[in-house]
Amino acid sequence: MKAFRVLTLVSGALIVAASLNAYAQSSDTSATDTGTATSPTSMKKADRAANRKLSRDVRRALSKDKSIDTSNIKIRANHGAVVLEGTVPEQAQSDKAGTIAQGVSGVSSLKNSLTIREKGGGQ
Repeated sequence: MKAFRVLTLVSGALIVAASLNAYAQSSDTSATDTGTATSPTSMKKADRAANRKLSRDVRRALSKDKSIDTSNIKIRANHGAVVLEGTVPEQAQSDKAGTIAQGVSGVSSLKNSLTIREKGGGQ
């Protein structure tokens, strides 16, 4: 019974030692590449900033066209993929918004999910 207990403790210690060694190796490789690689946190921040900028650029382009009511349009961007959501009063505005958004620099794909809802609260 004592031999089984000792064997269990030794096995557990080996597993812990192997885990620490593997963790140390992965940490060492990232520490040596700090000059060329950026941290995941800064990459996420950069991605969010780029997505916000693209959304603003699309919103600005849509707002320049006075024939499009942008008050109910939500714009989401993710790595160049842009989604237009919300409502517009006419199909022509939906089509034109899609065309304008596709022409903005940085837009790689577009999903136009705008729906038609007449002004005045009609359902």
